[in-house]
Amino acid sequence: MSFELLLLIGLIAGLVAGLMGVGGGIIFTPVLYFLFDEAGVDNPVLWTIGSGLFCTFIAASGGAIRQYIQNNFFAKEGILLGVLGMTGIYLGKLIVTSEYYQREQFVIFFSFMLLYAAFMLFKRGSDKQDEYEREFNPVGIKAAFVTGGIGGFIAALAGVGGGAIMVPILNLFFKQPFKKTVSVSQLGMVIMVCFGWVQLAWIASTGPGITEYTIGYVDFGASLPLSIGGLTGGFGGAFLNQKIRRELLQWGFAVLAVFMAGRLIWSIL
Repeated sequence: MSFELLLLIGLIAGLVAGLMGVGGGIIFTPVLYFLFDEAGVDNPVLWTIGSGLFCTFIAASGGAIRQYIQNNFFAKEGILLGVLGMTGIYLGKLIVTSEYYQREQFVIFFSFMLLYAAFMLFKRGSDKQDEYEREFNPVGIKAAFVTGGIGGFIAALAGVGGGAIMVPILNLFFKQPFKKTVSVSQLGMVIMVCFGWVQLAWIASTGPGITEYTIGYVDFGASLPLSIGGLTGGFGGAFLNQKIRRELLQWGFAVLAVFMAGRLIWSIL
């Protein structure tokens, strides 16, 4: 796959990230998985997760910067979420590096994660309370630990940022305004996924990746063009987020999630 095509795919992923407040991993991860799997590398799941977390780290960093520029930034709560979420990342890493987590388990888990994220976003849409009437109450330790722990654990297992899970949890269960949940989750993801990809970069790989620019199980040659496109597209997504009806965003995400889940499952049949 050419640099230009990876750049374009990253651009699309960035648009999704900016629109929905997620890390873009729902596109980064399947693309990387197909690349590594078709190239026949050893441990394609670890390569996918390590490289996917790096892509998400770049995209989420851009998202956090945008939130700061837009005066929608909650540094203390985002850092708290990210630090506590590192626990979930570490526990997830123990599983993905075990002999029990192979391509079938990865594909099934990631597919269910996509469908669950779509369901949660639709459930958020059925919430009758006007999100703009909610008060901007602080995200406490309990909320940060539960949300970050679940988000970090899923991030490590799927190679995503966990934003598609953390945003609905904060919004639905802890009654935080949607605008705030997007900002807090973006900053939390920066910390969590950085911890995740660095851990996998420290593990000695059993073979080469698909490019020569690798450290451990992170292939920078494959993930960097995706990241650049994702970072650029994220700015456009954040702008469009203010222009498109929420119901349309939910339908778009649901269609994309179902398509990607079906494509992944098809690959192991």
